[in-house]
Formats: sequence, structure tokens, C-alpha cells
Amino acid sequence: MSALSVTLHGARDLRVEPRAPRALGAHDVRLRLGAGGICGSDLHYWQHGRAGAFVIREPLVPGHEASGVVEAVGVDVTRVKPGDRVAIDPSHPCGVCARCREGRMNLCERMHFVGSASVFPHAQGLFAQAFVMHERQLTAVTEPEVSLGEIACAEPLSVGLHAVRRAGDLLGARVLVTGGGTIGCMAVIAARLAGAAEITVADLNPRALEMARAVGADASLPVEAVPPDHHDVAIEAAGAPSALALCLAGVRRGGTVVQVGTLPEEVPFPANRVMARELDYVGAFRANGEFDLAVQAIRTRRADVRPLISAQLPLARAEEAFALAADRSRSTKVQLIYE
Repeated sequence: MSALSVTLHGARDLRVEPRAPRALGAHDVRLRLGAGGICGSDLHYWQHGRAGAFVIREPLVPGHEASGVVEAVGVDVTRVKPGDRVAIDPSHPCGVCARCREGRMNLCERMHFVGSASVFPHAQGLFAQAFVMHERQLTAVTEPEVSLGEIACAEPLSVGLHAVRRAGDLLGARVLVTGGGTIGCMAVIAARLAGAAEITVADLNPRALEMARAVGADASLPVEAVPPDHHDVAIEAAGAPSALALCLAGVRRGGTVVQVGTLPEEVPFPANRVMARELDYVGAFRANGEFDLAVQAIRTRRADVRPLISAQLPLARAEEAFALAADRSRSTKVQLIYE
């Protein structure tokens, strides 16, 4: 069978073209796209032909945060059945490398993460009418009131949960999040689930501040209004050097800064401030075991991601959808859907 896919051939070269999903193996599942969220990394691939160090070297189908509907299953599949609506974990670690064996599966030395140019041949993604995944990457969601759009938010929520986990114990903590985009808002939801007492979001964009309040931030402030030396933890989710500087200034002495945003390759870094104020500075990359927690939080609506879904457009309008997703004044999470 042939299905339409969104394919990037390079920077600003997006084409909707046929691509046949691979044949089913014994434990494989063919899915119809439910909803697929356009992530910041997808936008980087579209705008620049690369996301950080990962450069497009062959046509790439982007998309790694998606839900689907099961169309067919391999002969040995037991986890899902045709008709099931599922959340899709885009991570497929090898399970045997040194990082996997020490329990840091997100740092797998041979990670297969869909929709990524981190490997070659590239790991093709989920912005397609139909695609095939291994059953272990699928979690059925049986609650009919939870939409396919919400289910597709499990992956970005897992990133927020991982960032909060990397921050340590947040019970009763004062948390600053820089950036009110999707990941920043997911970090707000995750911090609230972790028991934070006070959550502040800083951003330059009024719409982003509004979204942060909609998902539970106690305060949303323009960057110049953030008090210095106040917060126990700061989570950098904007991917901007100025936002990192705000985090380093906004945490108290002995506080923790978590970088989850993707910063430019060369960023001036006030290392002496980290030393003299004895800050803990840690990175948070993707997720490590939080995906199922994210699915459970969404299916019970303990995490209500509905305010973040700005628009859903069919695959045939992918160029329009990417342009909308890049406009932070008009959108937070734009999703592609089958029809």
C-alpha cells in the first residue's frame, strides 16, 4: 500500500508525497495517523535543514509526538488489536549498550528515535497517513473522552516529566520556567504533579504567558519582572541564551538549573556564577521511562493538555501547518491529522 507522507528534502523543502510503510514483522503494528504534533525540532529541520548537530542527509519524514489507530497487526502481536487508539513512544533504545545497562535509556549509544536525522539512514517519523511501529512502543488508551490530539501530547509531557525528575525533589519548591511554549507548559504541569508550591513562567510573548496560566502556573511574568535569587529550581525551556541567563540569576544560592531547551552551539556561560553560588546545573534530554507516566496522567486528565492544542490541519496542508507552528503569536501546539 502507498500512503502520503510529509517529507523534508532540506531546509524549506517540504513535500507531501507517497511513501509505502514497511512490511509488518511478527511484532509490528500498522497504524493510521491520529494526530501528530509539530515539535521545535521538526521546525528546526524545516527551517534550517538541521536540529542542533543532526543534519538532514537524505529525505526525512519528521514527527515524533503522535497518536494512531491500529489498522493491522503482526502474527505475534498481543499488546494491541485493530481499532485501538494508541499513544506512540518514539524512543527505541538498544537495551544492551553501557548507557542502557546503567538505566539511562535516553542516552542509548544506538538509539532509534523516530523522525530524527541523528542516525543514517535516518529514522523516519510519523507525519504520514500510515506507518509501522513495534508493539512495545504502543500504549492503548481506552477512555473515549480523551481525544487523539490529547494522546499525541504524551511524548512532550514525558519530556516535561523528565526535566522535573532531573531537578530532584520539588515538593514545596519555588520553580521558575523560562519559556511558555509546549515544553515549558509541560514542565509546569509536571512540576505541579511533583508538588511544587509556586510555579512562575517567564516569556517575552504575551500568548505564551497566557498559555502558562491556562495549564496551572501561579504567575506568568515578562522577563524583566522575574525576581533574582528567589527560586529553588529553574527550568530553561526556551532555548535562548538570555533565558539561560535568567535561570542562573533567578535561582537562589545552592539552587538547581535544568536545561531542557536546545541552545545555540556557542553560548557565553557565566561559569564563575555557578561556582560562587554553588548551583547545580544539569541537562535533561528527551525522556527516560516517563512515557507511560505521561500517558496515564493524560488519560485520567490529571494532566489537562487541551489548552495547548491550537490547531489541527490535514497532512495535505503541512506547509501551512509548519508556518503556523513557527508563529508563537498564534499557536502553541499545531497538529497534523489524517484528513
